Formats: sequence, C-alpha cells, structure tokens
Amino acid sequence: MKIATWNVNSIRARADRVEAWLQRTDVDVLAIQETKTKDESFPWELFEKNGYEVAHFGLDQWNGVAIASRVGLEDVERTFVKQPPFKEVAEARAIAATCGGVRIWSLYVPNGRELGDPHMQYKLEWLDVLREHAASLLDADPGAQVALMGDWNVAPEDHDVWDMAFFEGKTHVSGPERAAFRAFLDAGFVDVVRPFAPGPGVYTYWDYTQLRFPKKQGMRIDFVLASPALAGRVTGAAIDREERKGKGASDHAPVIVDLD
Repeated sequence: MKIATWNVNSIRARADRVEAWLQRTDVDVLAIQETKTKDESFPWELFEKNGYEVAHFGLDQWNGVAIASRVGLEDVERTFVKQPPFKEVAEARAIAATCGGVRIWSLYVPNGRELGDPHMQYKLEWLDVLREHAASLLDADPGAQVALMGDWNVAPEDHDVWDMAFFEGKTHVSGPERAAFRAFLDAGFVDVVRPFAPGPGVYTYWDYTQLRFPKKQGMRIDFVLASPALAGRVTGAAIDREERKGKGASDHAPVIVDLD
C-alpha cells in the first residue's frame, strides 16, 4: 500500500495537478492539508471519478483537511479528542479515517505566526493535546497501525531549514516547537521518511517569494510519523520535489511512504 501527504494550498486551485499526480503515482491513500474550502465547495467528483472515496473537513476559505482513499474509508473523525479551539472555534485542522487497516490522520498544525503571538501558544497547546491523544492510542493498543501525516509547521533539526541564521528569532525552529515535535518521537512514533530521504538540503516546502525554490532555500516541515507497528511495515519513502516545479504548483511537495 502506498500512502502520501500533501499540503496542496487550495484544492480548487490545484485540482488538475492533484488529479494528474494521483494518476501518475498510483497512491492508495492521500492525506491533504490546506484545502481552503468549505465542504460544499470541495471537488468531490475529482476523487470519485478516479476511484477514491474522500472525507473532507472545511469550515471556510482557510485551513481544511481531507483524506482520499481507494482502500476503504471508515470511522471518519473530525478533530481529535479535546482539540483546542482558537478564539472558541475548533478549526478544520485534523481529520482521521481507517484506510486499508491503517488509522490515517491528516493534520495541519497551526503556523504560530510569530514567537510572541497568541497563535504560538495555541500551536504548542494544539500539539501537546494531539500528542496526548496519539500516545493514548498506543497505550490502548501497542500494535495499533497509526499514521500522523501532514504539515507540522515545525523544522525539528537545524538542517531542516536552508539557513539557521535566517530563522533566528522566527517560528518553526524555536526550542518549544521542536520539543513539542520531539515529544511524539518520545511517545513511540517514528519519522519514517527521513531514513530514506536524509538531509541536509532535503525540504518539503519552499516559499513562493524570493525565488526560494530555484535557490534551494526550503524547509522540511511535512512529515509522516508512524506508530511502531506501522513503522515496521515501511519499505520506502520519498519527497516528490518534482511536483513543486512548474506553473500552478503548491508551495509544498508531496511526501510518499510505501508499506508492505
């Protein structure tokens, strides 16, 4: 089975590219982030005509997450247990479904904006509660097949950004954010892509401005964290940097994991 995660930065703007990519890569399950649309405006037919069931969670023109699967789509869950709200709204940042026996989570972690911004505290709390929920799944069943997939908005290692000096005093690389990410690894989850796509210079996101992509000035912020039982099934992984090229590309590249 082949699973993938991709922040598409607007599913409606990227519909043709998403369809072509699914047809080209033969992915079984795709976790999608930043769909930027409400449920009623989501392009359901794009996936259905290509043989995928799809679940989407979108409240407005921001955020939005989805899971498309051609190996089953069961027990859909919007938000995780006790997901923190922002300004009393549980944002559309997490959706789960069981696909081919694997509990897939599509996650769009809050950005944080700036170190002193209220959104940063929201981000840290959001990650902490998610970690508690994810750890509870392993406590309940050490053999659980779980994949936490998405745009984490954290670069956990220095070589996950193109220049640490540039990011000094900025989000994504701060100590608290990295500690929040590391807590998932401490809980038993495994970054299953890094062994197959090690750095430095390996990124999943490049800003549209300042010619960041051709200059190879990116960040590694999209990850697949697998439960121990699922990690043992991984036979390969890759970051599809080619999909960042060309007209109409998302600023993120898809991340793909092969399972036996």
